[in-house]
Amino acid sequence: MDNIEQLRILSIFHYVLGGLEICFGCLGSLYLFMGLSMALNPVVWTSKGDAPPPSFLGWIFVAIGGAWILGGVIFGILTALSGRFIAQKRNKTFSIVIGALNCLFIPFGTLLGVFTIILLSKNEIVAMYNESVSTTGGLSETAS
Repeated sequence: MDNIEQLRILSIFHYVLGGLEICFGCLGSLYLFMGLSMALNPVVWTSKGDAPPPSFLGWIFVAIGGAWILGGVIFGILTALSGRFIAQKRNKTFSIVIGALNCLFIPFGTLLGVFTIILLSKNEIVAMYNESVSTTGGLSETAS
């Protein structure tokens, strides 16, 4: 398999993992809604004769859920953007950093991150990226 085909497949896997990360981020909505219920209607969370949970506990759940959603969506978008950059053969450093951060998401992110770092470090790929920069006048390394 040639290098261009490997980059194309790597780009597609970045899109897929980005979508999975966004879906995983949406799981934070469970915490968000549970926290809202706990903060706004704490009586639902009591049994006979028990005191309702304090409302600040619900707001902690809301904060955790909101951060989870925001983090998952942002990181999923960044991973998909890395796939776009790989397809365009630009911003190699961005893709390597996102690949390294993806290593935290076991097992799929780890596999994709390791393959991204290995593939983008190959001399032939580095030369392809450098050639892409020289043909565009150096504009492809800037964020668009």
